[in-house]
Amino acid sequence: MAAHDLELRRMPYPFRAVLAICSDLDETPDGPAYLEIMRFLNTTAETSMGPGVGLEVGNSLYFDMPPGQFSYRNTDEAGREMVRALIRSGHIDCLHSYGDLATTRDDARRALDELAGHDCRLGVWVDHGTAASNFGSDIMQGHGDEPGHAAYHADLAVGYGIQYVWRGRVTSVIGQDAAPRLSGIFSPRRPLRSAKTVAKELAKQTLARRGHEKYAMHATNDVLRPVQLRDGSAVYEFLRSNPHWGGVSAGDTARGIGAVLSDSFLKHLVERQGVCVLYTHLGKTGDPRVPFDPAARAGFRRLAEASRRGEVLVATTRRLLGYCRARREIDFIASAGNENRHIALNTAPSGGAIGRPLAVSDLAGLTFYTAKPEVTRITVDGRDVANLVCNPPDQTGRRSVSLPWTRLEFPGL
Repeated sequence: MAAHDLELRRMPYPFRAVLAICSDLDETPDGPAYLEIMRFLNTTAETSMGPGVGLEVGNSLYFDMPPGQFSYRNTDEAGREMVRALIRSGHIDCLHSYGDLATTRDDARRALDELAGHDCRLGVWVDHGTAASNFGSDIMQGHGDEPGHAAYHADLAVGYGIQYVWRGRVTSVIGQDAAPRLSGIFSPRRPLRSAKTVAKELAKQTLARRGHEKYAMHATNDVLRPVQLRDGSAVYEFLRSNPHWGGVSAGDTARGIGAVLSDSFLKHLVERQGVCVLYTHLGKTGDPRVPFDPAARAGFRRLAEASRRGEVLVATTRRLLGYCRARREIDFIASAGNENRHIALNTAPSGGAIGRPLAVSDLAGLTFYTAKPEVTRITVDGRDVANLVCNPPDQTGRRSVSLPWTRLEFPGL
């Protein structure tokens, strides 16, 4: 509800789009490679690939994997402490199943107990390959939400804190939470293969409109939807995107992401004021000592420049999903007097789809247009927000006020 000039802005000021690089850690060889990737993306320190790009990028975690693939259990204690530090700082935010060797409810319980015992909480689940613990039954062939199966663990995972799940759905469309458009996918330099990618996406949308549940998210192009798992657990499912002209499984590695993070992609994302949870595998690299090749480095530097220009907010997957949920569900009452404005936010929205209140941290970045930001007051559950940010006019010519968005602080590793 808005009053007079008070209106919720689509994105945190001054940004026009939001992007999370949601990387599955498949084939990441070891802890040093994992950390070097994270240092390059999240700091401006010197790395094997030159100075880092200083963005905010999360990563994912396994527990039980065969030798040669980094996971919590097959690293040493220093590696586990690195993982725990990155979870606490918010830079590891996704559980990418429990790993290939974790196939039972007891395996899941041990993993979650280990995390909880170290005060490490993850809110995002990402299905992995065809792991038995997956939640997706149609694409990812999982049994993790099937009561009675040896791999059933959904009640444990949701009780631990998982709210957002990915069950294998990927789109080529650039920009979610916007009308689905196929422009930007076709490449004149690669007409045949890119036309095939466009045709596949069009087919998904056609099937969705005909009621095919597997592709329902492609019809609405929403980044989030509330769902019930097979055991009745209420969670949010999210849609990932890979807009590579070769299809959703092309360019989804450390050596391919440079072609994805192109000027064209960023331009389309900003123009559509879209949200993107980018599907990739940054641990799949030809050289663990230098994980990103020159093309990948250039792509990340393009993204960093778009962020510095105030065009694309780059956030972890958990923070992006929390913001999108808050923007969708937040209840607020706006009132205006002659000399003041008041916006009252409620973190227990009446329309909350999974029956859980919003976290106060999910409200970070919420921005409200107001003609008088300097006299606009915002309260959250009756408490004043003390550090509001008054913004100058954006591209629409309107001023605004924001709940502050503070970048995560990367630990000194």
